[in-house]
Amino acid sequence: MSPRPHILVVDDDLHIRTMLARFLTDHGLSVTEARDGQEMQARMRATRPDLIVLDVMLPGDDGFTLCARLRAETNLPVILLTARGGDTDRVVGLELGADDYVAKPFNPRELLARIRAVLRRTGQQGGDKARSPGIYRFAGWVLDTGRRTLLSPEGALTELTSGEFDLLSALVQHPQSVMSRDQLLDLVHGRTSINIDRSIDVQMSRLRRKIEANPNAPLLIKTVRNGGYFLSVPVTEDHP
Repeated sequence: MSPRPHILVVDDDLHIRTMLARFLTDHGLSVTEARDGQEMQARMRATRPDLIVLDVMLPGDDGFTLCARLRAETNLPVILLTARGGDTDRVVGLELGADDYVAKPFNPRELLARIRAVLRRTGQQGGDKARSPGIYRFAGWVLDTGRRTLLSPEGALTELTSGEFDLLSALVQHPQSVMSRDQLLDLVHGRTSINIDRSIDVQMSRLRRKIEANPNAPLLIKTVRNGGYFLSVPVTEDHP
């Protein structure tokens, strides 16, 4: 990884791209620009970004379409920019696997804070961590927080978005303990995120579809009405 995390900014507005590139560069990040999905793919082939800032309203394929495609092909963190700040767009973005979202017009400092928070969560940037990396085993699953991998009971690698991974990490690090949505929002999205409970519910639904035999009747991650969620099975923990 480069000492300066590399951000790919995808926006058809030249003024916004230029402003963000200058601001983020001035604050210690490396920035590449793209005006649409086609240029985004070309820039990604030329250089590997650490995070993508992706506008929703783009010519051709919109940001939602591109986010879904990115999620199918890579685990690169994605922050969506949307001119519509309603909860519906935010939830759609999370359903598609976005790591965060910022509504236009926005303060560049807010976007910078969110970029840094996502980079910290995904291990792309240094920073103090509450716990050292470990390997957590539960119900045959193996979660490695150092390598940020999840292996199924059959030994297959299970792809998770960074938000889903952090959500599962929070649960396995507090097994059989109820965690409120506010606690999970703080751990998964950071204090810069807009605290809407439904964002955790959306990511929990996605996570359950990947690790539960029957997501509609989950056995591993239980819901406590008006309380939150908890991992219902024991966890063993190893540290390198």
